[in-house]
Amino acid sequence: MQELLNYLRFTEGFHIWGAIVRMVLAVICGGIIGIEREYKRRPAGFRTHILICLGASLTMLTSQYIYLELGLFTDLARLGAQVIAGIGFIGAGTIIVTKRRQVKGLTTAAGLWASAIVGLAVGAGYFEAALIATLMILVAELLLSRFEYFIMSTARGINLYIEYRDNDVLATMTDYMRTRNVSVTDLQITKSGAATQNPCAIFSLELPRKMTHDKLMTALAGIEGVVSVEEL
Repeated sequence: MQELLNYLRFTEGFHIWGAIVRMVLAVICGGIIGIEREYKRRPAGFRTHILICLGASLTMLTSQYIYLELGLFTDLARLGAQVIAGIGFIGAGTIIVTKRRQVKGLTTAAGLWASAIVGLAVGAGYFEAALIATLMILVAELLLSRFEYFIMSTARGINLYIEYRDNDVLATMTDYMRTRNVSVTDLQITKSGAATQNPCAIFSLELPRKMTHDKLMTALAGIEGVVSVEEL
């Protein structure tokens, strides 16, 4: 690792080969981050992360070029600051709120923002931080996601999206929850977007200690007249 970093020190001077190495490294770091998103079929995947990381790297290279080659005295961090602020517009485009009140795309948006920062670090020649940050981003997206799912599966609170046939089924579900000491903290009734136009309910629930998410969902799905049960 140290030998690689020593070799990359060759790019600290501002010359064409240094610029090429920096942009190639930005493509590699952005691609590594984007592969995980592509594998999970997220809106912003492999190519998007590469382009953002490369663009941020080129921004820093341009700042250095203006200062070192053109001799124009300016704030080297100004263009980079605009990248940090501007990436929010792209990230916002990946965040959606579904008809079931689910918010999706936050992790992808955060990954795009982090990828842009990695690109700025590469463009500035701060390779150690860029490589370490790329590794830590991968750890957060690949390994910590499993830990996050574990926390969610053991949490007492749960939100369920349930499609059912009529109001009698809704009464049956609420009676079942009451007899099992499941507390309904919020209930919203909507109409399904499907052709059948079955009524749907979004439950916010607090579970007793002995009740698991899977156990509750299986029991509710088994009630006659319940079409589908999904966790939000």
